[in-house]
Amino acid sequence: MKENKLNDMSNKDWLKFQKSWFIHNPPPRKKNVLLHPAKYPETLVKEFIEFFTKSGMNVLDPMVGTGSTLIACIRSGRNGYGIELNPKYAKIAQKEVDAETAQLNLFTQPPHIEVIQGDANNIATFNLPPIDYCITSPPYWDMLRMRGAQTQKTRRETDELDVYYSDDPNDLGNIDDYEKFLELLVGVYHKVFIVMRNKAYITIIVKNIKKQGKIYPLAWDLGKEVGKFFTLKDEKIWCQDNQSLAPFGMGNAWVSNTFHQYCLNFRKEEGEQEHEEDLPVSEEFDNSDTQ
Repeated sequence: MKENKLNDMSNKDWLKFQKSWFIHNPPPRKKNVLLHPAKYPETLVKEFIEFFTKSGMNVLDPMVGTGSTLIACIRSGRNGYGIELNPKYAKIAQKEVDAETAQLNLFTQPPHIEVIQGDANNIATFNLPPIDYCITSPPYWDMLRMRGAQTQKTRRETDELDVYYSDDPNDLGNIDDYEKFLELLVGVYHKVFIVMRNKAYITIIVKNIKKQGKIYPLAWDLGKEVGKFFTLKDEKIWCQDNQSLAPFGMGNAWVSNTFHQYCLNFRKEEGEQEHEEDLPVSEEFDNSDTQ
């Protein structure tokens, strides 16, 4: 490459990232972030941030949870902005950011990191700089409310661990109607679109959902609906091979062990228009968190 306009990677590292699937088994979660029921690993996020940005650029996560994206920003030297609806998780995220920043070399200039406790639907009011990259993972509908999941049973046995995000009526994870959930989630991503610069990428980490014997294609639906304003460029499949198999439906029906997620990569192309009038509107529900 004569000039690398996207990132600070070598040709070799660039080529390795272009593989359409990868295996990532994250390290065990620390106790102070284990409270969150659906955190994604900062080790994975860091790899995406370092591919889609250069040092010093601005990264956004509109559903930042306990701060995985912000920790990855600190470790990669990017400015990070995280919006979190739940005050409890926002406080944890800030503590994590403070602890990570304190570990930096005294001669290292820390990047600008900001935890914003609020609703991502109000993103236009948060005085953000132009965003160079967004990486995020949505709530997987209201699946954390499904009482039959083995992981939920395990977490219920430990009183200190949250089983679902919150009881907040603005939390997307509390919507039981799939079409309404999808509509409002896409609305959040459209508002993210407006604060991003031209040619900036967004990565949405998501998987399809099994509920009561039926698949709801959340990843594919987001690819279609978000692709109406962002341009869907490609996907990377995150394979998780460190989980135990369970004999779902054995001897009776096909039920897979789903150990993969989709990392959907979109780009804001030049000339795309921001039409607020096209956004889904609701006075009842606004946003949620996931990491």
